[in-house]
Amino acid sequence: MSKSTVLPYALDLGSLGQIEGLTLTSPTTSKSQCHYIGGLPYALPPIGPYRFRPPRPLPAHHRYGTRANPGRFACRTALCPQPTYGAAPEKAPWDEDCLQLNIWIPAGEAPMNGWPVFFYIHGGWLQFGTANTPPEVGAKLLSETTFEAVIVMPSYRLNAFGFLASKELETEARENGESVGNMGFWDQRMALEWTSRNIGRFGGNRDLITVGGYSAGSHSAFQQLSHDLDRPKEEAIINRVIMWSNGTGVQAKFLPEAQEQFDELLGVLGIPLDCSAEEKLTKLRNVPADRLVEVQSRLKISEFRAVSDGAFVNKQKIESIEDGTFARKLKERGIKILNGECAEEWNVYGSWRTPANSYEAVEIRLCADYPKKVVQKLMPIYFPAQRLPDKYKDWVDAFGKVYADLQVYALERGLADRLTKGGLTVGKDLLRYRIEWRAKCIDTIVPPEWGVTHSTDMAIWFWGNGTGDGLTADEKRTLAPWTELFSRFVKGEDVQWPLKGPKSVLRLTVDGKTEMCEDHLWDHGLAIWKAVNGKGDRSQAKL
Repeated sequence: MSKSTVLPYALDLGSLGQIEGLTLTSPTTSKSQCHYIGGLPYALPPIGPYRFRPPRPLPAHHRYGTRANPGRFACRTALCPQPTYGAAPEKAPWDEDCLQLNIWIPAGEAPMNGWPVFFYIHGGWLQFGTANTPPEVGAKLLSETTFEAVIVMPSYRLNAFGFLASKELETEARENGESVGNMGFWDQRMALEWTSRNIGRFGGNRDLITVGGYSAGSHSAFQQLSHDLDRPKEEAIINRVIMWSNGTGVQAKFLPEAQEQFDELLGVLGIPLDCSAEEKLTKLRNVPADRLVEVQSRLKISEFRAVSDGAFVNKQKIESIEDGTFARKLKERGIKILNGECAEEWNVYGSWRTPANSYEAVEIRLCADYPKKVVQKLMPIYFPAQRLPDKYKDWVDAFGKVYADLQVYALERGLADRLTKGGLTVGKDLLRYRIEWRAKCIDTIVPPEWGVTHSTDMAIWFWGNGTGDGLTADEKRTLAPWTELFSRFVKGEDVQWPLKGPKSVLRLTVDGKTEMCEDHLWDHGLAIWKAVNGKGDRSQAKL
């Protein structure tokens, strides 16, 4: 990807002070492509005694810089310490003081009410990931396509730093007037609230904010939407939601199951379980960050995820979807959702902390992500009599496909069905899509034999996403309708599909054609949803 030319960019943020970022210009025409602000804090450092606690806002008097000494924000955010996918961890960017964000601002004069805002949450199973998309990626999207919006990408706490919960932490939280667990979601919310308050200073429109994300970022976007709908209308921030390749999930674990993980973590760290609660937390907070990351792969319950706390995650979230309450709130607030998938999600899903090749290993691995009662309902559906059906190559292959079902395929169809029954229209209020095409540049990072798997469509939404040599001229023509769709959706326009109905899906075919199709996975998806979230007959699920 050709590098943009970089120039200093000064920005007066009024009472927030003076800062300096970058202006990216075209290497061929010298025309401004966008402005970039990198590594701007949105909360106080969650370090020392504040590890495993909700984020704290910046004080009201906080200033990022002065006219004489402007704050320089031209780099990137710190990364929450984290495991890595398929490689040795690069620890240089690690810092628990990671509550910062990156901002891209379109070049040129903003509209009268400001640019629309796209608040993007990165993925990584809630265990790893980065908000540090190269500045040139945003520059190409904003200068070569019709997409025009202020883009905000926050870093947030991940894995144990972001999602550890226990009775010990709950007691401490109660004493501090706080809630337990879900620190990563609270981080995202604080970044979103910061954006709502301050984005006007960057030329953005606080009344037109789309929250979107990929994978775990998509799941996070849904959690942010759910939390927003539970707030009084005057506190609402979100106007639209984009859920790329993930979604609702199931009702999150409750504290007793989170406690099992907490106790297991203490065990591998050598912290005695008979210590007092205060001693346990003191010792945990004194564990070096890299040590806390290193031991996670040794846990049986390896995935740190949300807990149904009743403060951020509604304890009746799935029930509200089932009874239509969720859909009615969406309709009252006029919120549209864009949600869809890639054709072969499982090839990436099955590659993260892959279990051993056995029934028991698959069951244990799924219990790391989902409540035991959910896994107990699922295993007999997929594996009658604990046997491997002929359609799977082995138990590892089966794991990837079941995992992809729960993360994407089945549960997004269940959500569509419940929203339809709650009064929304698929094709108007909920826009469903399916990607069966991949760009050639993806071959440099994802094996071609994995096909149109999870994350390959990032090259669609982010215009090459900085991968390899980027999109070819023919590929850009193929993707123009999809970039236009993305742009219009974020601008708040009335985007609709030509055909309506829960089974109506906009598809990008393997040969690059954009067309409507009927969802061939619909019945299976509904059966799985009903088995884990509703009152359906599990025998209806035919694989």
